[in-house]
Amino acid sequence: QVQFVESGGGLVQPGGSLRLSCAASGGIFSTYAMCWYRQAPGKQRELVATITYGGASTTYADSVKGRFTISRDNAKKTVDLQMNNLKPEDTAVYYCNRAGPRFTWGQGTQVTVSS
Repeated sequence: QVQFVESGGGLVQPGGSLRLSCAASGGIFSTYAMCWYRQAPGKQRELVATITYGGASTTYADSVKGRFTISRDNAKKTVDLQMNNLKPEDTAVYYCNRAGPRFTWGQGTQVTVSS
């Protein structure tokens, strides 16, 4: 079973930046396409960004396109999310997991964008 630990969240002002990191343990990380998801209060979890197993291709939700960048390091078993020009509507708990059949969710990391 694969486990994920997310980190890097915090409180930031609108227009600011944060870099989230997800560390995976167990499994064969380099064979999974990986995703970042987020869940805002009272809303369903949504897909934010996806990166293929080799890192060659990425896709983003329209709401974050041009502001967020997903990357991965298969040797370190990590996947990062660089978030720039943050907006209050980006406030959520952020999670990583693989694309397709998901493993158990980690605890997530809270991102709060507020002045």
